[in-house]
Amino acid sequence: MAVKNRLIVGLDLPTVGEAEAIVSTLGNAVGFYKIGYQLAFAGGLEFARDLARDGKQVFLDMKLLDIDNTVASAVENIVKMGMTMLTLHAYPKAMKAAVSAAEGSGLCLLGVTVLTSMDEQDLLDAGYEYDPHTLVLRRAEQALAAGMGGIVCSAEEASAVRRIIGPDLAVVTPGIRPAGAEKGDQKRVMTPSEALRSGSSHLVVARPIVKAADPKQAALDILAEMAEVL
Repeated sequence: MAVKNRLIVGLDLPTVGEAEAIVSTLGNAVGFYKIGYQLAFAGGLEFARDLARDGKQVFLDMKLLDIDNTVASAVENIVKMGMTMLTLHAYPKAMKAAVSAAEGSGLCLLGVTVLTSMDEQDLLDAGYEYDPHTLVLRRAEQALAAGMGGIVCSAEEASAVRRIIGPDLAVVTPGIRPAGAEKGDQKRVMTPSEALRSGSSHLVVARPIVKAADPKQAALDILAEMAEVL
């Protein structure tokens, strides 16, 4: 897999116009983009279709969770959009419904384990009895059993998750920060090289690229660091 297809640039921006400008600036240096809630509700879903039609890979970060039939219906429509990856929360019933709906397509379904903005106290406050590491591993086991295409987790858990799910499934890690970059609202972060060495297959990077003074150079610097490891 080409290095540039392992870097997913998060288009965490308020308008499609700003997202279009970043994509234009990055040009052929980057081939994979993430669209999440912020942009999705500002016209980003149609923009996602446009990116796919233009030959870009698109990671639709919707973190689906609902009753089985609703999840399945959503996945069926997302398959028609030409998306490359889709997230859903790693609840066993939701994952099984999604896998069944995506069967035969090229859509890679990713189970979101524990958000990288959450630590142990956050989980306790939410009513979970597990610490982040234990819950991530439990959900990785359930995602593997459900037939998912991969896992979203912190790079801190990537090595342990990789041992559970094996070498072939995707391990997608947000919370990636180049050395010296601010953490922002992330609590469990790693540099690109650290994440790859820990077992990550794809790295999601948003602010360090889209908010950089020179986004293309920021992306190229990260790609160069990734290439040294790969």
